[in-house]
Amino acid sequence: MFIDEIKIYARAGHGGKGCVAFQREKYRPKGGPSGGNGGRGGDVILEADHDLNNLIGQYYQPRLIAKEGEAGLGKGMDGHAGKDLIVKVPCGTLIWRTEQQQSPESEESAPETRMLAVSASRRPMFRTSAAGKAMELDLSDEEANPADAGSRKHAKGELVADLTEHGQRLILCKGGRGGLGNRNFATATRQAPRFAQPGEPGGEGEFLFELRIIAEVGLVGYPNAGKSTLLTAISHARPKVAPYPFTTLHPQIGIVEYNDYKRLTVCDVPGLIEGAHRNVGLGHEFLQHIERCKVLVLLLDMAGTDGREPWDDYKNLLSELELYDPGLLDRPRMVVGNKMDEAVAEENLKKFKRRIRKTPVLPIAAAFDEGVDKFKQAIREAVQETT
Repeated sequence: MFIDEIKIYARAGHGGKGCVAFQREKYRPKGGPSGGNGGRGGDVILEADHDLNNLIGQYYQPRLIAKEGEAGLGKGMDGHAGKDLIVKVPCGTLIWRTEQQQSPESEESAPETRMLAVSASRRPMFRTSAAGKAMELDLSDEEANPADAGSRKHAKGELVADLTEHGQRLILCKGGRGGLGNRNFATATRQAPRFAQPGEPGGEGEFLFELRIIAEVGLVGYPNAGKSTLLTAISHARPKVAPYPFTTLHPQIGIVEYNDYKRLTVCDVPGLIEGAHRNVGLGHEFLQHIERCKVLVLLLDMAGTDGREPWDDYKNLLSELELYDPGLLDRPRMVVGNKMDEAVAEENLKKFKRRIRKTPVLPIAAAFDEGVDKFKQAIREAVQETT
């Protein structure tokens, strides 16, 4: 199972409370206050790991809760700090905050106005506040238009971090500070304080984890164009290959190795159809995974086995990429004509060059390893030019 987007709830550990205690020993009957401090709560820490390729771990554990700090003890003994919760996520994970966080002070000062952030797509509703009063939630915000990439990203909330490097860490929620024991409040005029501080609550919130695969080359094409077959021919990846559309339901990663030990990462994403920028078909599940690619390969079925013309596929692919994110058209791209082993492919290639001028096409037949070596060399040169 491939998971590339998951909502989670995270909460850091609360700080331990301070202790109220007085020293009582044989030769110190009035030893004074000796309450220890509470330990700090554990942090929730995210760590990027290149050995992971999806968010399956968070699917089975959507609640990330760190340990709380221990309370202070007598005789000046401080409580143990809570253990940090370190959660590994794949490189390329974006962290979105999906609700407005409030400080404890603001919640205490105005309990009647406390509201939960809810989706704008729901109808107006009422919720009971902490003071027992009914209040109306303000849901007047307009729904985000899924056809607009900027609105789509804004609708996910506030971007907290983008973990792209192996070993990169992010403190998602900070643990609460431990409370001070009564020994810290002793003064010359108040030598026996009988109070201590409670521990501070740890940070918490709801977050959206979104994975965008980091690959140097992205294979873009219509369903059944031969992307999985090409990935099988150039790497040791073994995606499902079948003669029907949407065989690939989630991105596949292949490593292309060269004789001089150079390696390239190639991503085969689910097939693109017309209207994908509006989330038609697999839509955004496909398009979000090519945003990090340095080079895009437009793979065309030059034989037209599904009844479509290759030049129409080319125009539609560019149109969908532009409607999703205009910046994708600025990326270096290659046009590859697949299935050249078919008899009609040669004639279609000639028509393609007449209709789409000044666009070089690399003819290959991935199923029979024809032109695969030229393709591997071409993507290597294209990636080198971008660095």
